[in-house]
Parts: sequence; structure tokens; C-alpha cells
Amino acid sequence: MSSKFLAELSRDYEKIFESEIGYDVIIYVGEDQNIKEFHVHSNILCARSQYFHSAFSNEWAEKKDGKFIFKKPNISPQLFDIILRFIYCGNIELKNLQGPDVLKLLIAVDELCIYSLISHIQEFLIEHQTEFLHENPTGILETIYQHETFTSLWNFCLEKICEEPKILFNSENFIKIKAPLLELLLKRDDLNIDEIKIWEYLLKWCFAQQNMQDDPTKWNKEDITRIESELYRFIPLIRLYNIGPTDFFYKVYCYKDILPQDLIHNLLEYHIVPNMKHKANLPPPRKPNCQIDSTLIESKHIPLFASWIDKKDSFYYDEKNSPYDFKLLYRSSRDGIATSSFHGNCDNKGATIWVAKVKDSTQLIGGYNPLDWDGSHKDWKATIDSFIFNFTDGRNISTSEVSYVSRQSRAVYCHYNDGPTMGNIYNYSNNWSNKDRGYGDIYPNIGIPTNFKVEDYEVFQVIKK
Repeated sequence: MSSKFLAELSRDYEKIFESEIGYDVIIYVGEDQNIKEFHVHSNILCARSQYFHSAFSNEWAEKKDGKFIFKKPNISPQLFDIILRFIYCGNIELKNLQGPDVLKLLIAVDELCIYSLISHIQEFLIEHQTEFLHENPTGILETIYQHETFTSLWNFCLEKICEEPKILFNSENFIKIKAPLLELLLKRDDLNIDEIKIWEYLLKWCFAQQNMQDDPTKWNKEDITRIESELYRFIPLIRLYNIGPTDFFYKVYCYKDILPQDLIHNLLEYHIVPNMKHKANLPPPRKPNCQIDSTLIESKHIPLFASWIDKKDSFYYDEKNSPYDFKLLYRSSRDGIATSSFHGNCDNKGATIWVAKVKDSTQLIGGYNPLDWDGSHKDWKATIDSFIFNFTDGRNISTSEVSYVSRQSRAVYCHYNDGPTMGNIYNYSNNWSNKDRGYGDIYPNIGIPTNFKVEDYEVFQVIKK
């Protein structure tokens, strides 16, 4: 019979760490006014860290008065204490740390070659601290790029930026990104942004590197040479043939002096000569994992909606395996708020999802109608598959709640005077409300306001891939 007492062993080793009895290593951690001295044991460090194992095995560690001496000015005492407790006890708690500190901890762990913890911290960042990428995407990418062991985090950050390019391209520090990193991004097929936008961001970056103005009519020969050399390595990465003729003429052709003349000739021929498009050997367009034409939601909402449609757990699908496309049919701010416009664009299109932004808030509400909208009739439609949803903060999908229909006979209401109406949520001539009209909670309550105004709403056709 074998027994395990790992918890007891962990507690005993923690006592050894805290008591400092028999220590033979002194480590000075931090710098300036934030320095702390740690007393630890070489045999434990050697067993748990490849860095210390190499230091003691090769005898390159400094020794004074019988004690090994290390100095770690680049690690904070707080983070080093966390690392040592893991080395001694095998326990670590990351929830009290903010994203930037977790990343600093990961860098320190990588330096000390504690491989199991490298994987664990990356998983934690990906699962619990995804928002930290928004704070300084350029700096974070640069940091991760410099560490070969951060493979999981590197792949995650690249995929996240490809899904939501504005995280990086709209950040203040975008122009500070290093050329090799920008090149890696522009090579991606799944970069979810129009090619003309990629071109404009690239120009912005190039002009910033050379401290130049973006008006080509004011350039001299030296300016043209400078920007040409800056742009040269990136030109093959921009899929210029995927830019429409209007954007090409007004936003690309005006920079013809800094582009190869044969390329300009071929692009002009492509856009002007009849039937040339059929003959041209073009690079394929980018294919983002999920795309959505919306001013209210982002690509990250798509797998969530797909999971709800198929009555799965909220995160059953991700952006790579969502089984549905969502085609924009109607946007009230674009197509007009009249219900006739809603029905003209959305009737008889099959399953749809509508999303509305509550005025003066970050709240998004909406619903899924698996049936046709039909303004030619005035009646309720029955289904067991419809649902409504509520995002307290539309930008944060973790604030979502979904509510499936509980009284199927009043799931969806169609009338020419009404926009999307489901259960107690009415949109009568663009006057919105969510009131019990004597039928109880047709959809269980999920916090949608009783009376509210809508700033904008969109309707998407749900198409099975």
C-alpha cells in the first residue's frame, strides 16, 4: 500500500523556506530602494531550476564566506518571493496579480528556466487576463517576440490581433512597432481588416519612421528615396489587387512615385483594361476566421451566438470553427428607422439575429429568430429555438446572458408597424419596451430594461456554412 502526503510535504518545505535554517545561498533582488535579501538552499534551487542547476554545476556562482551570492536587479522582490514559494512548495496563486505583473513574472520564470511554470503562466494569461493586451499591444508583442519559450502566448496574441486588428493598429504606440514584427503581421492570411486600411496603416508607420509628412506633393527627391527604402520590404505583403478601383485611384495611385513602376503599370492595366481581371494571376485575398460587418458587435461575438443557436455551452465554438456566417441585412442608422425599411430588408430571409445598443450605455440587447420576419401578416409565431440576450457591456462577452423561450406560442411577433418583436420586447414604430402584457415572462428575465431608447440596431441573416 502506498500513500501520498504531498500537502504535508509542501507545508514542511514552506517552513524550511521561511525559517532560513541551513541556508547557503544569498540572493539580492530588486534595485535602488526596492532591494530585498533572500536566504535559500542550493540543493532545492538546483533541483527545481535549470538556471540554478547550471550555476552550481559549473561553479560560476560567486561565493563569499561559504555562501553563494546572486544578484537579480531585474526582478522585483514581490515576484521573486512568488517564484521561491513555488520552488519550495509547488504552489502559486496568480489571481491577485494584474496582467503586466503576470507578464513580468513569466519573463523572470523564463530567465530562471522553470519550465512547468512557463506553461502554467501562459495558460493563465490566455484564460484570465486577455484584456491586458489592449493596454500596450506594441510593447507586449515586442516582449513576447524576444522569448522563444512563450509559444502559446505568442500564438494567442497574434490570433487576437488578427481577429481585432484595431487593438494594435489604433493604439498610440503602433508607429513604434519594430519592422520585423510588422512584417510578420502583414504576412498573415487571417488579418481581419480591409486591404486599403492595411495600406493606410503601413504608410502611417513608414512616415513616422522617417519623420515625414504624408503629402506626396510636398516631397523632394530625397524624401521619395527615404520613404521608398522604408516601404520596399513591405510592398510584396500588401495585396494591392484586392483594393477596389476607387480606393486604388485616390489612396494608392497618388503614391505612385514610391512604388515600383512595373507594379503601377500592372495595377492600372488590371483596373482599366476590360477582361484583364480574369487573366491576372492574383494573390488570394485574406481570409479572416470570422468577419462581421457591424458597428455594434465584433468577431468575438460570432462563436457565442453560434453556440447559443445550437444550444451549446456559451464557448462551445471559437472563431475558427463557428458553423454560421452572419450577413448584415439592416442597420437602422444606415437604412432608416422606419419599420418599412426593416421589413423591406429583413422579411423572408430565414433565421436572423438582431442586436440593439441601448442609448447612453454600453448595453447591447437582442434576439434570435429562427423563422422568417413577415410584415404582411399580423400574428405570433411559435418556435422552441428562439432566444433573447443581454450584454451589460457589449464590448465584454463575459457580461452576456441568454434566455430561451419558455412560452413558445408567443416567441416572435410579426406586424408591418413593428420592428423586431419577441416575447415582451416590443419595437412599435421604433418605440422600444419590455413589459409584461399579461402573459408572464415569455422569455425568462435577464435584466433587459422595461423602458429604453435604442441608439442603433442591426439585423443579420444567419447562414449555415
